Amino acid sequence: MATILREWSYRYPWFYNAISWLAALSVGGEQRFRQLALTDIEMTSDMEVLDLCCGNGQATRYLVQHSSKVTGLDASPLAISRAQQVAPDAKYIEGWAESMPFPEQRFDVVHASVALHELQPVQLWRTLQEVHRVLKPGGVFTFVDFHPPFHPLFNVSLGLFILLFETETARQFLKTDVADLLVRVGFRQTRRLLYAGGSLQVIQTYKVEP
Repeated sequence: MATILREWSYRYPWFYNAISWLAALSVGGEQRFRQLALTDIEMTSDMEVLDLCCGNGQATRYLVQHSSKVTGLDASPLAISRAQQVAPDAKYIEGWAESMPFPEQRFDVVHASVALHELQPVQLWRTLQEVHRVLKPGGVFTFVDFHPPFHPLFNVSLGLFILLFETETARQFLKTDVADLLVRVGFRQTRRLLYAGGSLQVIQTYKVEP
Protein backbone atom coordinates (compact mmCIF):
# COMPACT_ATOMS: atom_id res chain seq x y z
CA MET A 1 0.00 0.00 0.00
CA ALA A 2 2.77 2.42 0.90
CA THR A 3 4.46 1.91 -2.45
CA ILE A 4 1.22 2.48 -4.36
CA LEU A 5 0.31 5.68 -2.49
CA ARG A 6 3.83 7.01 -2.79
CA GLU A 7 3.82 6.30 -6.51
CA TRP A 8 0.47 8.04 -6.88
CA SER A 9 1.79 11.11 -5.06
CA TYR A 10 4.52 11.43 -7.69
CA ARG A 11 2.42 10.45 -10.69
CA TYR A 12 -0.66 12.58 -10.01
CA PRO A 13 -0.10 16.23 -8.99
CA TRP A 14 -3.69 16.55 -7.75
CA PHE A 15 -3.13 13.66 -5.33
CA TYR A 16 0.16 15.11 -4.05
CA ASN A 17 -1.44 18.53 -3.61
CA ALA A 18 -4.38 17.04 -1.71
CA ILE A 19 -2.10 15.17 0.69
CA SER A 20 0.05 18.29 1.18
CA TRP A 21 -3.05 20.36 1.89
CA LEU A 22 -4.31 17.90 4.50
CA ALA A 23 -0.90 17.62 6.17
CA ALA A 24 -0.56 21.41 6.30
CA LEU A 25 -3.76 21.77 8.33
CA SER A 26 -1.76 20.81 11.43
CA VAL A 27 0.09 24.15 11.26
CA GLY A 28 -2.72 26.35 10.01
CA GLY A 29 -2.87 25.65 6.29
CA GLU A 30 -0.78 25.40 3.16
CA GLN A 31 0.31 29.03 3.01
CA ARG A 32 1.57 29.08 6.59
CA PHE A 33 3.31 25.72 6.16
CA ARG A 34 5.24 26.95 3.12
CA GLN A 35 6.29 30.07 5.01
CA LEU A 36 7.49 28.31 8.18
CA ALA A 37 11.11 28.01 7.08
CA LEU A 38 11.19 31.74 6.32
CA THR A 39 10.16 32.77 9.84
CA ASP A 40 12.12 35.86 10.94
CA ILE A 41 14.42 35.72 7.91
CA GLU A 42 14.75 39.10 6.26
CA MET A 43 14.78 38.75 2.49
CA THR A 44 15.13 41.36 -0.24
CA SER A 45 14.23 41.13 -3.90
CA ASP A 46 17.86 41.02 -5.03
CA MET A 47 18.88 38.06 -2.85
CA GLU A 48 20.01 34.89 -4.61
CA VAL A 49 17.77 32.10 -3.29
CA LEU A 50 18.05 28.37 -3.94
CA ASP A 51 15.01 26.13 -3.48
CA LEU A 52 16.82 22.84 -2.91
CA CYS A 53 14.97 19.73 -4.12
CA CYS A 54 12.18 22.02 -5.28
CA GLY A 55 9.89 19.22 -6.41
CA ASN A 56 6.70 20.45 -8.02
CA GLY A 57 7.38 24.05 -7.02
CA GLN A 58 4.87 24.32 -4.20
CA ALA A 59 7.37 26.15 -1.98
CA THR A 60 9.04 27.93 -4.90
CA ARG A 61 5.91 29.92 -5.63
CA TYR A 62 6.17 31.47 -2.15
CA LEU A 63 9.89 32.15 -2.44
CA VAL A 64 9.39 34.18 -5.61
CA GLN A 65 7.17 36.52 -3.59
CA HIS A 66 10.26 37.48 -1.58
CA SER A 67 13.00 37.47 -4.22
CA SER A 68 13.26 37.96 -7.97
CA LYS A 69 16.32 35.70 -8.10
CA VAL A 70 15.03 32.26 -7.13
CA THR A 71 16.55 29.09 -8.55
CA GLY A 72 14.89 25.70 -8.16
CA LEU A 73 17.08 22.59 -8.19
CA ASP A 74 15.74 19.06 -8.57
CA ALA A 75 17.00 15.77 -9.98
CA SER A 76 13.65 14.99 -11.60
CA PRO A 77 12.93 16.56 -15.01
CA LEU A 78 9.22 15.79 -14.50
CA ALA A 79 9.21 17.71 -11.20
CA ILE A 80 10.97 20.65 -12.82
CA SER A 81 8.45 20.66 -15.66
CA ARG A 82 5.62 20.87 -13.15
CA ALA A 83 7.41 23.51 -11.07
CA GLN A 84 7.81 25.71 -14.13
CA GLN A 85 4.03 25.79 -14.41
CA VAL A 86 3.46 26.48 -10.71
CA ALA A 87 6.16 29.14 -10.31
CA PRO A 88 7.24 30.35 -13.77
CA ASP A 89 9.14 33.35 -12.38
CA ALA A 90 11.89 31.13 -10.96
CA LYS A 91 14.83 29.64 -12.84
CA TYR A 92 15.16 25.85 -12.79
CA ILE A 93 18.15 23.56 -13.08
CA GLU A 94 18.24 19.77 -13.12
CA GLY A 95 20.84 18.38 -10.76
CA TRP A 96 21.63 16.38 -7.63
CA ALA A 97 21.59 17.93 -4.17
CA GLU A 98 24.80 16.15 -3.17
CA SER A 99 26.65 17.49 -6.22
CA MET A 100 25.21 20.89 -7.09
CA PRO A 101 26.08 22.52 -10.43
CA PHE A 102 26.81 25.89 -8.83
CA PRO A 103 30.00 27.80 -8.01
CA GLU A 104 31.07 28.47 -4.44
CA GLN A 105 29.36 31.25 -2.49
CA ARG A 106 26.53 31.71 -4.99
CA PHE A 107 23.45 32.02 -2.76
CA ASP A 108 22.28 34.22 0.10
CA VAL A 109 19.59 31.74 1.14
CA VAL A 110 19.26 27.99 0.61
CA HIS A 111 15.80 26.61 1.37
CA ALA A 112 14.49 23.04 1.53
CA SER A 113 10.90 22.00 2.19
CA VAL A 114 10.35 18.45 3.52
CA ALA A 115 13.09 17.13 1.25
CA LEU A 116 16.06 16.14 3.39
CA HIS A 117 14.30 13.07 4.80
CA GLU A 118 14.32 11.61 1.28
CA LEU A 119 18.13 11.31 1.35
CA GLN A 120 20.24 8.37 2.43
CA PRO A 121 22.63 9.23 5.32
CA VAL A 122 25.65 9.56 3.02
CA GLN A 123 23.63 11.72 0.61
CA LEU A 124 22.43 13.90 3.50
CA TRP A 125 25.98 14.49 4.71
CA ARG A 126 27.23 15.38 1.24
CA THR A 127 24.21 17.61 0.63
CA LEU A 128 24.86 19.59 3.81
CA GLN A 129 28.47 20.03 2.72
CA GLU A 130 27.28 21.26 -0.66
CA VAL A 131 24.84 23.69 0.93
CA HIS A 132 27.68 25.15 2.97
CA ARG A 133 29.83 25.43 -0.17
CA VAL A 134 27.28 27.28 -2.31
CA LEU A 135 26.21 29.71 0.44
CA LYS A 136 27.79 33.11 0.70
CA PRO A 137 29.47 33.97 4.02
CA GLY A 138 26.68 35.16 6.29
CA GLY A 139 24.13 33.24 4.24
CA VAL A 140 21.37 31.16 5.83
CA PHE A 141 20.27 27.58 5.26
CA THR A 142 16.68 27.08 6.31
CA PHE A 143 14.50 24.01 6.04
CA VAL A 144 11.35 22.36 7.35
CA ASP A 145 11.19 18.60 7.80
CA PHE A 146 10.10 15.78 10.08
CA HIS A 147 11.03 15.62 13.76
CA PRO A 148 10.22 13.03 16.48
CA PRO A 149 6.94 14.29 18.01
CA PHE A 150 6.58 14.99 21.73
CA HIS A 151 2.77 14.81 21.54
CA PRO A 152 1.26 11.25 21.46
CA LEU A 153 -1.42 12.18 18.92
CA PHE A 154 1.12 13.51 16.45
CA ASN A 155 3.36 10.53 17.11
CA VAL A 156 0.60 8.28 15.78
CA SER A 157 -0.28 10.52 12.83
CA LEU A 158 3.34 10.99 11.73
CA GLY A 159 3.99 7.27 12.06
CA LEU A 160 0.98 6.52 9.86
CA PHE A 161 1.99 9.13 7.30
CA ILE A 162 5.50 7.69 7.03
CA LEU A 163 4.11 4.17 6.76
CA LEU A 164 1.82 5.13 3.88
CA PHE A 165 3.88 7.67 1.94
CA GLU A 166 7.54 7.51 2.91
CA THR A 167 10.49 5.11 2.82
CA GLU A 168 13.12 3.95 5.29
CA THR A 169 15.08 7.16 4.80
CA ALA A 170 12.36 9.07 6.67
CA ARG A 171 12.70 6.75 9.67
CA GLN A 172 16.47 7.18 9.57
CA PHE A 173 16.05 10.94 9.41
CA LEU A 174 13.97 10.94 12.59
CA LYS A 175 16.91 9.30 14.38
CA THR A 176 19.42 11.80 12.99
CA ASP A 177 20.67 14.81 14.92
CA VAL A 178 20.70 17.18 11.97
CA ALA A 179 21.78 20.11 14.13
CA ASP A 180 24.93 18.19 15.09
CA LEU A 181 25.65 17.42 11.42
CA LEU A 182 25.32 21.10 10.59
CA VAL A 183 27.87 22.04 13.25
CA ARG A 184 30.26 19.40 11.94
CA VAL A 185 29.89 20.81 8.42
CA GLY A 186 30.76 24.29 9.67
CA PHE A 187 27.43 26.03 10.26
CA ARG A 188 26.86 28.20 13.33
CA GLN A 189 24.05 30.07 15.10
CA THR A 190 21.63 27.21 14.57
CA ARG A 191 18.02 27.80 15.58
CA ARG A 192 15.33 25.11 15.80
CA LEU A 193 11.57 25.75 15.92
CA LEU A 194 9.06 22.94 16.50
CA TYR A 195 5.48 22.74 15.21
CA ALA A 196 2.57 20.29 15.10
CA GLY A 197 3.28 18.60 18.40
CA GLY A 198 6.97 18.46 17.56
CA SER A 199 6.41 16.44 14.37
CA LEU A 200 7.78 19.25 12.21
CA GLN A 201 11.01 21.14 12.75
CA VAL A 202 12.33 24.29 11.17
CA ILE A 203 16.09 24.71 11.36
CA GLN A 204 17.81 27.95 10.40
CA THR A 205 21.59 27.99 10.43
CA TYR A 206 24.24 30.37 9.14
CA LYS A 207 27.53 30.16 7.29
CA VAL A 208 29.80 32.31 9.40
CA GLU A 209 31.85 35.12 7.94
CA PRO A 210 35.52 34.15 7.38
